[in-house]
Amino acid sequence: MGLPKRKSDFPTTEAFLAWEETRPDKHEYIAGEVFAMVGARRIHVSVTGNCHALLKAHLRGTPCRAFISDMKLDIGSDIFYPDVLVTCHPADLSADLVMRHPKVLIEVLSPSTAAYDRGVKFSAYRHIAELEEYALIDPERLSIEVFRRTDSGDWLLMASEADRGLVLRSIDFAAPALDVFEDVDGDPVIADRPV
Repeated sequence: MGLPKRKSDFPTTEAFLAWEETRPDKHEYIAGEVFAMVGARRIHVSVTGNCHALLKAHLRGTPCRAFISDMKLDIGSDIFYPDVLVTCHPADLSADLVMRHPKVLIEVLSPSTAAYDRGVKFSAYRHIAELEEYALIDPERLSIEVFRRTDSGDWLLMASEADRGLVLRSIDFAAPALDVFEDVDGDPVIADRPV
């Protein structure tokens, strides 16, 4: 394993992106610092895949597309790898490696990333002008939280919709929790667990 990269190694996101393109592994770039991404657990991958598959099917025939966790998101001074990203922006739809205008972002929580996804990431994501909804899905607790941007620019937790599963009004999408959490227990259907 190499030495961690210093801020001075990548004075711009462009320098970071050029470096990362030569690397076999993924890294996030936050406030000039580089953070290596680690592999995900089975339940994280299952929930991420479920959300992507449901969204891909729902968006077929529309001007929007869903992308899974290998797609970079550039928000100016930071580069992230969201678990699922939905964009309808023409520039994103013609981009090859980096998106900049998501309408929806989804992060699947793990014990080691939950605070980061709720804090640093959400704080950065709120600066994306086109972002309308941010979903946090916890496969350990089988919970779904959706934050929606209001007309005044504030972010509101849509707690009243949680019992309906994953509800994303900006793209007219709803999926039951059973579909979002399919295969979390290793079985096709979650048995004897409230969702």
